[in-house]
Amino acid sequence: MHSCTLLQDEANYQPDTLDLNTDAKAAAYWFPCFRELVNKFAKQAASSQRDDDSAEQRAAQFQAAYLRQLEEHQNNIANNSGKVVLGTSELLKLNETMLRRFGFTDPWLRQKQQENASAKARLKQRLQEIDAIENEDARWTELVRGVLAGNMFDWGAQAIASILEQDSNFGLHAALERIEQRPWLLDNLDAWLQRMHITAAQPPHKCAVIFVDNSGVDVVLGVLPFVRELLRRGTKVLLCANSEPSLNDVTSRELSALLDDCACQCSILDSAWRSHRLLVYANGQSGPCLDMRTLPRELCDAIAANETDLLVIEGMGRALHTNLNAQFACETLKLAVVKNRWLAKYLGGDKMFAVICKYEHS
Repeated sequence: MHSCTLLQDEANYQPDTLDLNTDAKAAAYWFPCFRELVNKFAKQAASSQRDDDSAEQRAAQFQAAYLRQLEEHQNNIANNSGKVVLGTSELLKLNETMLRRFGFTDPWLRQKQQENASAKARLKQRLQEIDAIENEDARWTELVRGVLAGNMFDWGAQAIASILEQDSNFGLHAALERIEQRPWLLDNLDAWLQRMHITAAQPPHKCAVIFVDNSGVDVVLGVLPFVRELLRRGTKVLLCANSEPSLNDVTSRELSALLDDCACQCSILDSAWRSHRLLVYANGQSGPCLDMRTLPRELCDAIAANETDLLVIEGMGRALHTNLNAQFACETLKLAVVKNRWLAKYLGGDKMFAVICKYEHS
């Protein structure tokens, strides 16, 4: 694994936003939170293998093993404080590690397949809605809002899982109504809109690298319309998805199959996909967060070879739990919906589904 060439200061890069070993308030919140979450993960694991008589027992073993490791992390805080960073990313990745140890390689597979099929059927309508917006600023605003609303569809967030379980018809437009209205908690949208105005001194980006998050509505109805607009401007796009399953996050293999299906619904996507101006890469991650020091060589080489000048990081795991404060050597857009009230307050907000739209010129 290799470090991303876009890191501004590789030696001092620290992906985690929080350190539970030094932040007592964060530790007091997150450890009980993960103890509660593991109940849901265990139920999902058992449900995903209903035909296997051992599934219930293995799910219980997974839960017990996870809780033991969680307890060990908490007991070691005093010894590790100031020496080792313990971010929420480690506890999220631990979930995936333990699930695989007990034979649950992809507990959300069936859910992802259903949501991908539903989202694909609505893509053409969403693209028509975008194309009907003639004003460029208004169109880019809706595209960014679409990415944010799509990011609501995260089965790893308790608040969202409750909504999705109670309302099977909850879709992109309902999510657009739920996310925080501007001004957002972190709101650099106006600077992004200004950058999208093409001038001689401000040409379109050469290549955008986009780290995506969830399957279904998120990647199909949120990210792909955004990607399509970049492609329309002549920007090459590299989509980076998980190497291994994690919650309902899309994997690189799943994303390639999705693009085969979605490209035929749009000439812009189809042309870019066929001509390799739109490419998919594995990001080297097995959890829902993003460590820019552990990318595959193939991706790092592609980032450098294509003269990447725009980095887009989407989702709570990749742009909030990790990389929120990371500095990069190119323009960066970080987009996420805060699906946790404690974290929103920690960041200075007071609303559920607060919005992070952080644009940094470089």
